[in-house]
Amino acid sequence: MKLYELLNELSYEIIQGSTDKDIKNLCWDSRRIKEESLFIAVKNKNVDRHVFIKEAIKKGAIALIVENEVEDIPKDITIIKVKNSKKAMAIIANKYYGEPSKNFNLIGVTGTNGKTSVTYFISKIFNGLGRKSGIIGTVENSIGGKKLTVEKLNPTTPDSIELQESFYEMLKEGVEHVAMEVTSSALGGERVYKCDFNIGVFTNFTQDHLEEHGTMENYKKAKMKLFKMCKKGIINADDSIAEEIKENATCDIVTYGIDKEADFRAFDIKYSATGVNFSLNYKGLIKNIVLNVPGKFSVYNALAAISACYLSGLNLDEIILALQGIHGVPGRFEGVQNNEGILAVVDYAHSPDSLENILTSLREISKGNIITIFGCGGDRDKTKRPIMGEIAGNLSHFCIITSDNPRRENPMTIINNIEEGMIKTQCEYKKIENRREAIFMGLRRAKPGDAVIIAGKGHETYQIIGDETIHFDDKEVVREFFEGLKR
Repeated sequence: MKLYELLNELSYEIIQGSTDKDIKNLCWDSRRIKEESLFIAVKNKNVDRHVFIKEAIKKGAIALIVENEVEDIPKDITIIKVKNSKKAMAIIANKYYGEPSKNFNLIGVTGTNGKTSVTYFISKIFNGLGRKSGIIGTVENSIGGKKLTVEKLNPTTPDSIELQESFYEMLKEGVEHVAMEVTSSALGGERVYKCDFNIGVFTNFTQDHLEEHGTMENYKKAKMKLFKMCKKGIINADDSIAEEIKENATCDIVTYGIDKEADFRAFDIKYSATGVNFSLNYKGLIKNIVLNVPGKFSVYNALAAISACYLSGLNLDEIILALQGIHGVPGRFEGVQNNEGILAVVDYAHSPDSLENILTSLREISKGNIITIFGCGGDRDKTKRPIMGEIAGNLSHFCIITSDNPRRENPMTIINNIEEGMIKTQCEYKKIENRREAIFMGLRRAKPGDAVIIAGKGHETYQIIGDETIHFDDKEVVREFFEGLKR
């Protein structure tokens, strides 16, 4: 595609060179440059890509998008200056791949917790009813369970180039519906700018990501941007910011909930270790729901998915039928089978609210003691650590504070931060830095009827320690422990 075609929605200044060039690749990472590339020098929190411009040129970049003044650039290289290179990249990527999201039903899901489960439920419902759907999120970017060929680089919402390329691949494969996790980082960083959202879904709002947004107010404003970008909005009526979202949204709003009046409301809820049964009231129409995923939070996730699928044109009976075929989400309240009578659960809970939800749900279904094994990530919001320690201590009978992904922080510093909250409770606890040893100790302590929750990493199969990423899978460690008992 010609460079001038990619620029026609942008406000820009030509610093040097011609825009009548054929662009055969878009890139913001100089390590991934190909011949005849447009290199976009984005500014991120930790890295300013302007410093890699000369490397990009050596590897084949023929044009540059910049925010800063640049010097000593060969005269045959076109330089285009913009005010915001992240937004420019989103506009260019959308144009380059032919505005793919205009051609399917795009459902964006935002909120502190529940995004992965809601997108997973939505995709499973569509696929279960023969409607080809894709999913973009934390666990995978896939079509009907088959991973995309586009390499997944970002853990949750991809950068705008990767995202639009993923949409393009989905469109070529005949996808009709796409459910996507939309993080506050993606909204704030313009990654989803130019995405044609049909439906936006809000799950909940609680403390997280303050290391990035600085304040809860900034975090909230980032989340709320989605409801100025979609045609229809679906929000959790029970959440504290529900009314504020409604007041500021530019789209029509539908609500779901349990405690407050809502368009899709659950009542008569019965919990068990294997799932939840509840009744659904939609404008006076009552339906019985069987969900094979435990926990009150799963009811909220199911309500959000039901609402999104209904607004996408499915009828309630077929949605409910498809929902019964869902048996959990990888790394979300995922049980590990054993013959010891122990409820061993791996979950991604890594925020105060998500940890409280998972422990509250365990207390509702467990007959014995709750043993909690968890840590907190390094180089992330430090203020939530003692809060999570206090929550775990109040809702558990025994806790082990361990290492999560410490990154460049000292693991024991993080553990000691968590301990500050733990010591406010009456809960017995241990500090064990080695995560494998911590999991083994927790499982050794458990008796038949007890529940052991290993929280924080869920589906992740790695641990980040310093600058090294090593293989580590909580589920594998749990299975290793139980296999050892058989020998």
